[in-house]
Amino acid sequence: MTDGFDASSTDLVGGVRRAPRAPVAETSEGAQELATRSATPPEELAREVGAAVLRIPEGGVAGAGDIDVERPSDETMIINMGPQHPSTHGVLRLMLELDGETVLRTKPVIGYLHTGMEKTAEELTYVQGATNVTRMDYLSPLNNELVFSLATEALLGVELPPRATWIRMLFSELQRISSHLMWMATNGMDLGSTSMMIYGFREREMVLAFFEKTTGLRMNHNYIRPGGVAADLPDGWEDDIAVICDTVLERTYEYDELLTGQPIFRERTVGVGSLGAEEAIALSLTGPILRSTGVAWDLRRTMPYLDYAKLDFDVIVGTYGDNFDRYAVRLNEIRESIGLVRQIAERMPPGDYRVQDRKVTPPPRARIDESMEALIHHFKIFTEGFRVPEGEAYVAIESPRGEIGCYLVSDGTSKPYRMHIRGPSFVNLQALPTLLRGGLIADAIATISSVDPVMGEVDR
Repeated sequence: MTDGFDASSTDLVGGVRRAPRAPVAETSEGAQELATRSATPPEELAREVGAAVLRIPEGGVAGAGDIDVERPSDETMIINMGPQHPSTHGVLRLMLELDGETVLRTKPVIGYLHTGMEKTAEELTYVQGATNVTRMDYLSPLNNELVFSLATEALLGVELPPRATWIRMLFSELQRISSHLMWMATNGMDLGSTSMMIYGFREREMVLAFFEKTTGLRMNHNYIRPGGVAADLPDGWEDDIAVICDTVLERTYEYDELLTGQPIFRERTVGVGSLGAEEAIALSLTGPILRSTGVAWDLRRTMPYLDYAKLDFDVIVGTYGDNFDRYAVRLNEIRESIGLVRQIAERMPPGDYRVQDRKVTPPPRARIDESMEALIHHFKIFTEGFRVPEGEAYVAIESPRGEIGCYLVSDGTSKPYRMHIRGPSFVNLQALPTLLRGGLIADAIATISSVDPVMGEVDR
């Protein structure tokens, strides 16, 4: 005898009957999802294998004739790596098609951070704008502030005092050192070197301590602003710079000894994730990932900004475009930046650290208690901001990850009509399908790390 209860369609939990579970709906990222080969159009499949749509400047197309796009789908497997994987930076998801342990296709899936900074910029004045963009690439916030300030100043048509320009160069190069040290640390951890993780953070701490002494913050400084910088260099800054340069330079040779000839490190980097110069150019890659292929493209040298044309430095390039070359380029760029910092410190000019235009920069704090006019200017700048003439401007600089550009459109008000950032991490992620194709799944982490993406900038 039965009461109509079907035990096969429900569960018993603690003797209590529970209603049947509803079927769980599959999650999908829509067009970003990596579909099976049978469900993927040929042109999309060609893109996902990482070569067929690379357009060479001379007019040809990097062919995919050696790529097996007809492989039966039942011989392969599609898996996820991330977005919760610590070595994919927490918010990067890679969908990989594997044949055993060999990577056939890769599709980066982004958008898990959802910061919306470009849209936010439309509701912030130009004075407030640096507090927004500084949080994009949070490992080089000063470069974000610099490119935004340069674009704003291009619209304003203001000319900076020499000291403001050289302070900006000083902090830009210190930021490059800090960012590359962080990469050395995390890349070491990704490859199993906990020692490199400790050492990289140790040296980076020296740079961040100097940032805090000058700007008041270790990160997200709002220090480089339209019109100059927020404050002058602190007392004793020359001694601080000398200690940083001497210590970090000496430690780079210790890193060299620790990693460069280490057999496990070389097994996971030499010949892994190789990229040709033509492919890199076709993918619009910039920064160390492009220079590792032998292309000497560095905006500080090829399209000089600030006063970089007055400084002496080398553009570091590689040969094979593999993980090892990308490591070697960054390691030597730390040394080049140390040389630049020393040159800047020796030649730092005296004078104002920001333009003396009351409509653009606020008056000194001490003047606010003495002058009603100073108080009014201070109040208006920080409440209404300053008006920028109508127009548009694009300015690009060399960040630690490559070309970061800021495109600003002004409608004559105190807020940008539109802002768009050309983020190097976002563009460089295009290289992953090419870098990972034909490699082992075990090499994927090392290759992702060699690209050095910062997801705050990718999902801006």
